[in-house]
Amino acid sequence: MPRMLRLPRIAGTGAVAVALAVLASAATAAAVQPRPPSPSSSSPTHMSPSPGHVSPSPAQVSLTHPRIVAHFDFAAGQTPESIALEPDGSADLSFALARQVARVDKHGDTQILATLPTEPNPATPIVGVAVTTGLVRTHDGVLYVGHNTGTDLTGIYRITPDGEVSRITDGLPSNVFVNGLTLDEEHGVLYAADSFLGKVWRISLDDGAVTTWATGTELERVGFIGANGIKVHGDSVWVTNSDKGTLLRIPVEPDGSAGPISTRATGLAGIDDFTFIGQGPTVLAALNPSNEVALVRPDGTHSIVLTERAGLSNPTAVAIRHQKVYVTSASFSEVEKDPNLLIAHLEEHHP
Repeated sequence: MPRMLRLPRIAGTGAVAVALAVLASAATAAAVQPRPPSPSSSSPTHMSPSPGHVSPSPAQVSLTHPRIVAHFDFAAGQTPESIALEPDGSADLSFALARQVARVDKHGDTQILATLPTEPNPATPIVGVAVTTGLVRTHDGVLYVGHNTGTDLTGIYRITPDGEVSRITDGLPSNVFVNGLTLDEEHGVLYAADSFLGKVWRISLDDGAVTTWATGTELERVGFIGANGIKVHGDSVWVTNSDKGTLLRIPVEPDGSAGPISTRATGLAGIDDFTFIGQGPTVLAALNPSNEVALVRPDGTHSIVLTERAGLSNPTAVAIRHQKVYVTSASFSEVEKDPNLLIAHLEEHHP
């Protein structure tokens, strides 16, 4: 979830007024955050190799031929937040403020798959309005998505291929802000980053049981959004902290518990969601306030590989399949609103 500055008029005026007051304060806090490096620079950051891991010489990575394949309706709340890719190359997206999950096919046509429950009196932490967030897909086409209302409607919802919507969680408190969502299908669990309480939740796909999996100051917010993007990669869960501009690694211990949190990269102001390139720890990350996508290398240095010149407008999520990179933009803080889905080609040049 990005650093929002303006919201579309899709809720009651009272709720929007409260959200705007909160977000105005957040914008002031964001102004003092360090800016990311210029597109031509690399920034050394704090990042150490995984235990026992020897990193190969990093490839030179570039994103070429970016093009916007779909534009969305900001006034209708179609602010894309998360991406789950279909086998045919279609992209399933959560629309944060419309409470919807949609599919964009290979031709750029958009179909609404499901709408999450309406809460007439939302009291969502941080923003005050209902927000639909992280989205993942299982191998059989079932989607799971986070939905925040600040009431007993908050939770993780299942969307079946035929469009049936049901909540799978009963154990999440109403004051959570579940944001990024990631899937460990082998072990039948989801992990959800909580941007308000500063923790990672673990959710069973079998019965929806919810447990606190990881906590720590590294996950906590400074003034707005703490733990945000999240991915299972290798033997670890990786998490971003937007307020602190960090990328974190949390090992999954043999008994399934969380190991010690390590900071793998810093200086990534406003980092949102991210994805990995291949099996190693190289990351493509959305930097929301600066309208950029950053390449974060195994040694912790990072550089900018995509900017607003390509059409980025508060990017929120990045996904990759083969050599095709998908980036969503929510366009919350831009004067000219253009929420969109962009696709670029990934090129790797090995030394």
